Amino acid sequence: MSDPLQPSLLAGFDLGSTLPGTPKTAEHLPVARVIIDSALPHLDRPFDYLVPAQLDATARPGVRVKVRFGGQELAGFLAERLEHGEQGVRLQPLGSVVSPEVVLTAPVLATARAVAERYAGTLWDVLRSAVPPRMARVEKEAGTADEAPDPATPETHPPAAAAGPADPRVAGQHADDAPTGDKRDAPHGVVSDGVDPRGLDALHGPLLAEYDGGAHFAAELAAGNSPRAVLSAVPNRPGHWPALLLEAALAANESGRGALIVVPDARDLARLCTLLDERIGTGNYVRLSAEDGQTPRYRNFLRAARGQARLVVGTRNAAFAPVKDLGLVIIWDDADTSHAEPRAPYHHAREVLLLRSGIENAAMLVAAPGRSAEAQRLIRSNWAVELRANRALLRAHAPRVIAASDEFEQNRDPLLHAARLPAAAWREAKLALERGPVLVQVARTGFMPALRCERCRTSARCTKCTGPLALDDARGAPSCGWCGLVAAGWSCAECGFMRLRAASIGADRTVEELGRAFPNVNVVAATGAKPLHHVPDAPALIVATPGAEPVAEHGYAAVLLLDGDRMMSREGLRTGEEVLNRWMGAAQLARGHVGAPGLPGGGTVVVAGDPSEPMRALVRFDPGAYADAELGERRALGLPPAVRTALVKGPAATADKFVEALGFGDDVRLHGPVLAGEGEHRWLLFYSYAQGPAVTRKLRTLRASFSAAKEPILAIRVDPDGIL
Repeated sequence: MSDPLQPSLLAGFDLGSTLPGTPKTAEHLPVARVIIDSALPHLDRPFDYLVPAQLDATARPGVRVKVRFGGQELAGFLAERLEHGEQGVRLQPLGSVVSPEVVLTAPVLATARAVAERYAGTLWDVLRSAVPPRMARVEKEAGTADEAPDPATPETHPPAAAAGPADPRVAGQHADDAPTGDKRDAPHGVVSDGVDPRGLDALHGPLLAEYDGGAHFAAELAAGNSPRAVLSAVPNRPGHWPALLLEAALAANESGRGALIVVPDARDLARLCTLLDERIGTGNYVRLSAEDGQTPRYRNFLRAARGQARLVVGTRNAAFAPVKDLGLVIIWDDADTSHAEPRAPYHHAREVLLLRSGIENAAMLVAAPGRSAEAQRLIRSNWAVELRANRALLRAHAPRVIAASDEFEQNRDPLLHAARLPAAAWREAKLALERGPVLVQVARTGFMPALRCERCRTSARCTKCTGPLALDDARGAPSCGWCGLVAAGWSCAECGFMRLRAASIGADRTVEELGRAFPNVNVVAATGAKPLHHVPDAPALIVATPGAEPVAEHGYAAVLLLDGDRMMSREGLRTGEEVLNRWMGAAQLARGHVGAPGLPGGGTVVVAGDPSEPMRALVRFDPGAYADAELGERRALGLPPAVRTALVKGPAATADKFVEALGFGDDVRLHGPVLAGEGEHRWLLFYSYAQGPAVTRKLRTLRASFSAAKEPILAIRVDPDGIL
């Protein structure tokens, strides 16, 4: 394998050869190309080893191995078997095969490489997310792996690059240049274990057909084609979005292909799995979630790797699941921040599935209660079509939305500007409690998560570490949210006053206030610290933070969206988009105002806060229009997702030297340096999608050079959230 960095990389390593005592090597494909476990950027490349004859049968592409490297034993994955290695390089023998289980398939490896390239990261960092840790006991309880095929058979050792058609994003093309799918010959009507998807659909009726273009999308899936679509789900339909995603997955299964569904968190996964258990049975799909624990996760991962189920569902890292004959990838609520990987290279599940869709020529469905700017860009670029709900369907299921700050409500409520719970919200909640539960969405958890001086309004800070002071309950003393120091004798640093007031009200304080405002009504908190997944239809006030709202059996009689101004006041490019997505997620849980057949009506949503574009989009229940307008403004300003971005951060001298060495010229916009901490600089790069592969390739190559030269480590993040 040719590599310009090879001489410096191999210097000092004894790679061995056919020296005395070297084991006999395999007769066919005697060279194993191995990806080693190393976080060093300059070692982010495969290395060749000789396959001993005794390991010939088990040393298959995709298995875990151990090799000698630099005087130590490292873990790795066998990527492929070759007839010849690099010319002029003496090779060491493969150390051992850890397990005969093939856990890294060629398509998943190709996807991992594409993700590493797109995010300017290392391949091993991506594989750490793609393949769960090995649990040897699980492999033993499931029996030995399938009989190893003859390594001389070409199809048993496919090179990773031949996993599928090239992804246009990796090749530097725009998303709208992606090829359309071709029909695939496959047996029809079988999911796994004899389940007939057509019979299951007939029991519940088609849901995709209710959307404009949905019937055609389903027919294309069933025919073996690879359509791509974006969909905003119709609200107030119990179990609607899980059933909608299942219908699309079963259509792909009908063509003999597999399907993969990725959701943001454990709550959504539980809702989806409940439906799957009822509709197709627990043995006919695979669930992948880190929250299930390492042993159950690895057990389910092996089921998928062995092709024992054609449907895989899970959270973020399930995007890499080894689904056999993958025909459809689905992501639910792509705007949810849980889809972003917090570890390097900080990839997003949506982008992983986009890359995988191109590599494996699979269909893709992006579905959500709202609409992200990235999803809207896919529509604008003609990479995907929009499956739009017609207005009659929306009128039947959408709740009535009341903006508490409109002119009519302002005239009725003279104290609106000073009230956290507007008169309209109180009035609607009182009426709704006669018919069922009421959801109250608040911005933050806790009691009083932020405090300020009562006289001069200066933020209350810790005298030790300057962290924000918070109050955990009405009787306790304020304490620091960073170091935990109790500030019993606090006084304002500006004016010396010793009394505090709330700068922000949390869910626990809201429960206390509503308990006084609505006596004899059960008030319950549902937050990340106090999770609650389902509530009965009995009258109650449910106070929840965004993303933690429980589901009511027949929908909420009313939904109150408080703290709108506080949520919109946060600085950031995506603030409006994120707030609207949170509002749409909560409004989806309300009953329809008109009421569909068999479902109660009268649902109302009250949103508090100053008028804003996200609020107007909520009133119209049209997140697509807001996303389109937002994308248009960002395109005009050259901001993401209309363009791509990269962040370089590290010691000032090293960061400046790195950016100067990039040498992009005027093609890439540079902003910086900005002081990002003591002795650190931060640079921002803005570039087009067409320039993306060249920019990330240069970032990876230069970081490898700096790493080989033992320069200080730099942090590189591509398309990061929260920096604008």
